[in-house]
Amino acid sequence: MDALPPRGIVQPPSPAGGRRVRVDGTILGLAYRPADVIEFLRRAGADPVQIDLEGPDIEWRGGGPDIWSPPDTSA
Repeated sequence: MDALPPRGIVQPPSPAGGRRVRVDGTILGLAYRPADVIEFLRRAGADPVQIDLEGPDIEWRGGGPDIWSPPDTSA
């Protein structure tokens, strides 16, 4: 039986830039682009070929994989 892929959570962009990535409650690092998310998940045991950034194994908070800048609050 194959192991289940790690469940990733990508936090909203921080004011300083980047998005915190965690798997199973463990913070893996700060991602600055989609490739960073893939690398963190690979290190956590996922097959990089099987990673779908828009699939059900990744929960994006504060925007999907195309959002990397914090919201503009200067208004």
